[in-house]
Amino acid sequence: MKFVAFERAKQGTGASRRLRVSGKTPGIVYGGDTQPQLIEIDHNALWHALKKEAFHASVLEMELGGAVSKVLLRDVQYHPFRQLVQHIDFQRVDAKTRMTTKVPVHFKGEEESDAVKIDQNLVNHVTTELELNCLPSDLPEFIEVDLSGLKKNGTVTLKDIKLPRGVKWVSHGKVNPVLASAVSPAAEEVDAPAEGAAAEAAAAPAGKGGKGAPAAKTPAAKTPAKK
Repeated sequence: MKFVAFERAKQGTGASRRLRVSGKTPGIVYGGDTQPQLIEIDHNALWHALKKEAFHASVLEMELGGAVSKVLLRDVQYHPFRQLVQHIDFQRVDAKTRMTTKVPVHFKGEEESDAVKIDQNLVNHVTTELELNCLPSDLPEFIEVDLSGLKKNGTVTLKDIKLPRGVKWVSHGKVNPVLASAVSPAAEEVDAPAEGAAAEAAAAPAGKGGKGAPAAKTPAAKTPAKK
């Protein structure tokens, strides 16, 4: 994806506030062999771009001052309750240097699996993104996981899929994370014990004369004898 940025001369809280009022979003580009550079981006264009998954998980082309450079989105700061992007950070990308970033996981085929079709299992998407390390040219937009072979109460782990060539998973100490799992739906509860007892009491046979059994009498307390 490509976007247009402009150089930002002033910095500080007041300058950033004036930018937002004028419909611009302040930002910064850092990394590489050059110094960090202050930028500004049209807020409406940025807001719509941020709704696209590829803007978060792919190498972007930033046009700045007539030159195009490769960058990665690194951080976005949103207003707590308004639809407003307050600040945005990008990192320059070197074509010959490996990079680490998170990529979304897309699932397909679960409706065709035996776990769903035959056993009516529910499928949980346990892992929704993976942190990958690769060259910028090898970065996939997403990782696709086929669940059509999922069996009853089965799982699909990272070792069950094949990552693209040149792409490595950043484990952070995890050995083989579960990507998706199939579980049986919870059994519906039958009548609760209390409800069953109440039903039995209501259906108890009546005594003679159509009246129910008399309640047990409580023995009267004895009056102490006078001395």
